[in-house]
Amino acid sequence: MVHNDIHATPAAGHRLIVGRDGLDALIAALRGEGYAVIGPRVRDGAIAYEPVDSTADLPIGVIDEQNGGHYRLNTGPEETLFGYTVGPHSWKRALYPPRQSLWTAARDAEKGFTIEKPDGTPPRQAFLGVRPCELRALGIHDRVFGVQPHDAGHGAQQFTDQGYAARRAEAFVVAVNCGRAGGTCFCTSMGGGPQAEGGYDLAVTEINRNGWHDFLVEAGSEHGRAILDTLPGRRAEVYDVQAAQAVTDAARGQMGRAMVPDVADLLAKNLEHPRWAEVAKRCLSCANCTMVCPTCFCSTMEDVTDLTGERTERVRRWDSCFTLDFSYIHGGSIRQSTASRYRQWITHKLSTWHEQFGTSGCVGCGRCITWCPVGIDITEEARAIHDSTRGTAGGTPEGTNEGRA
Repeated sequence: MVHNDIHATPAAGHRLIVGRDGLDALIAALRGEGYAVIGPRVRDGAIAYEPVDSTADLPIGVIDEQNGGHYRLNTGPEETLFGYTVGPHSWKRALYPPRQSLWTAARDAEKGFTIEKPDGTPPRQAFLGVRPCELRALGIHDRVFGVQPHDAGHGAQQFTDQGYAARRAEAFVVAVNCGRAGGTCFCTSMGGGPQAEGGYDLAVTEINRNGWHDFLVEAGSEHGRAILDTLPGRRAEVYDVQAAQAVTDAARGQMGRAMVPDVADLLAKNLEHPRWAEVAKRCLSCANCTMVCPTCFCSTMEDVTDLTGERTERVRRWDSCFTLDFSYIHGGSIRQSTASRYRQWITHKLSTWHEQFGTSGCVGCGRCITWCPVGIDITEEARAIHDSTRGTAGGTPEGTNEGRA
């Protein structure tokens, strides 16, 4: 992928101003190349990522309202196509499906049994509407699943998840820069922001100005550039680029949350903090936060046999560190309390992930806050520990003997 700097002088063929017809032409071009175009649609009162045939399928005039344990769709500017932030779906559903068949075995009169693997041909998918935080999540999964090598000092992957790698290689990514931030967004405090910095084939910024409704489309790869050259529109001028920059600058100043600084070190020093017991009083261990998270990747294996006993299947499906059985070994589960399971999740996400993959496991999308039934806020929990340890040695809460010899 090619890193694009929006501050650079626009080059012919690299940036284009298009109308809604230009986005329709983009969808048609991708479908013409054999891609199934997946994009945002309104379903069951939420934004879901599903197949789209044209811009008429997009959430036109829809914005979202998000807070801890709260999500609503409201009416926004009539023509806006990307006025929402993020919904409960993430792109990992397409690249790392919730349920994957690994192999099936069946009785055979001659051979005793036969083993079949599912068709390994990956689908050609084009993702329309990938937010900058989601692009970062895709990059994190590339490291987790061994597609993108990283510093050997941070646990370089020795193996590649072949299914993920095949699907990822066939994916075409159309990013959408954010024009507004949601009430639970905190991407800027996680090192990201509302503007895509790379990892896309095309990036779109929706611009509403002086009665005009335009889209700045820029290429981030050779494939993206080839498709961009086929779209109806005009070359982007400096004032177009400046208008697009103003859109993302406005979103950058609207963050609904912020993560405390140096959170990885903070949590590593406070594994016995009393806050874990406090949050456990509210946590339902429902695993909603891990299911909506764009980077969580825990899974389990299941063998399923049909009623006749003639056929069995091995399936990999999503799991969560919040389930009691996830840490089960012979003799019982290691993490039996809700406090220990919540601590495992947040410390892995924000702290020990760095040791494994050289990056945080959180991109600041805020989904875990919005979709928690009781509104537990990951930034609030980290801040509570931070505030209680301010001015103390070794990260030990004031007024306690936790962690002291």
